[in-house]
Amino acid sequence: MRARDALVARGEAVVAAVLDVLGDMESPVDWTVPADVPTRIGEPALLPLVEAVARAGPPEAVRRAQWTPAGLAVAEPGVYGPLLKHPHASVRVTALSAFQRGGESSAGFLDLLVPSLGDPDADVRRRAVAVFRAIGCAAVPVLRRWRRRPATGPRIRSGALEALALGAVLLLFGAAFGGINVAFNSAAVDLVAALGRPIMSSFHAAFSLGGMVGAGLGSLVAGSLSPTRHLLGITLVGLLVTALAAPTLLRHGPPAPPAGIPEPGAAESGTARPATRRLDGRTRGLMVVLGVIAGCTAYGEGALADWGALHLEADLDTSPGAAAIGYTCFALAMTIGRLTGTTLIERLGRTAVLVAGGATATAGMLLGSLAPSVWATLLGFAVTGLGLANIFPVAIERAGAPAGPGGVATASTLGYLGMLLGSPAIGFMAEWFSLPVALTSVAVLTAFASVIAFATRHSTAK
Repeated sequence: MRARDALVARGEAVVAAVLDVLGDMESPVDWTVPADVPTRIGEPALLPLVEAVARAGPPEAVRRAQWTPAGLAVAEPGVYGPLLKHPHASVRVTALSAFQRGGESSAGFLDLLVPSLGDPDADVRRRAVAVFRAIGCAAVPVLRRWRRRPATGPRIRSGALEALALGAVLLLFGAAFGGINVAFNSAAVDLVAALGRPIMSSFHAAFSLGGMVGAGLGSLVAGSLSPTRHLLGITLVGLLVTALAAPTLLRHGPPAPPAGIPEPGAAESGTARPATRRLDGRTRGLMVVLGVIAGCTAYGEGALADWGALHLEADLDTSPGAAAIGYTCFALAMTIGRLTGTTLIERLGRTAVLVAGGATATAGMLLGSLAPSVWATLLGFAVTGLGLANIFPVAIERAGAPAGPGGVATASTLGYLGMLLGSPAIGFMAEWFSLPVALTSVAVLTAFASVIAFATRHSTAK
């Protein structure tokens, strides 16, 4: 007990030394450097930081003070439970942020979190909804149970319904997006066969470019539009694009390959497009192999999207603005790599692009995760983007060539499964080891994809 009291006293002393920096807007010292100290101390620094949150004045000081306790190195999120009843709303938001970062590991505290859905402060309620969204499907039974209770109060019932509705919308959106993705890639496979050129990477370059533009525009309007209006605007834009593009897409059937080039999977009878494609075991195995390659590389995309900025901010002590540049470098390099993908594939061949891309991404990710400087890390992220750029498109195209939409669906499912599992896997590894070590798993998987591509080069050769 005395040892714990001494540790708490030491934590309070250290935290007291950094509180002035957190609240001083004119200080020349980068606030993330001293703020990192109490995060490493862990739970003994929690209460002093809570008081800093409660008495912080300017909005920037509040943001700094909230960021610090939400990232403490603690054994489990439950230590933040008592803060959910703190009289200061910023403290309650801080506690919820910690549970949100815990994601699925916070599922054991659902009954503790539900009352926050009815909090009188709007920011707290919004953060509570975000927490349940991060927890995922495990929250659905608890939300249903609370929503049906007659004595939970209108706010809590309304918040539970909002969280359920948001989860349902995201589920529907994910299913629809997955279906559209398979349809787009299947149409692109038909177009690749008709033109006789490997242009799949160009379509994925448009996807990457659209993501970059959307993220940039979203950051510009985020401060002036509510999430509801923002999403409504995106919906209207999507409907407008669909209305303009749909007539053309529906008017023209799938293109046929030019004379002399048989359509992949065409029947021996000479028909242009068989009603069904009978796949043998070898073809199914090839689809799975290509899906695994796609999954290994999508794992890297998801990892850099979710963890790259945190690595720069927490491990290399950069500002939040500078940390955001990491993913920008990665996405920009990937877009450039995909724009040049057709030329590379025509000159080098698909197998060479898969193998060289995996090797390049491996080297880039080792540099990006283990480099001690910010600039070297940014360079590593960019090299990783160049390496990964064409692997996913080539894998999807090759899976769709012999098997049509079924091949695209199989490879896409395995591919996006890698992206889905990547973020939580890295989170668990970061907790066991460290975030830089966890990010090296991206290099391991891209190297594995490169080896698979080389080992199956005769099966995947066109």
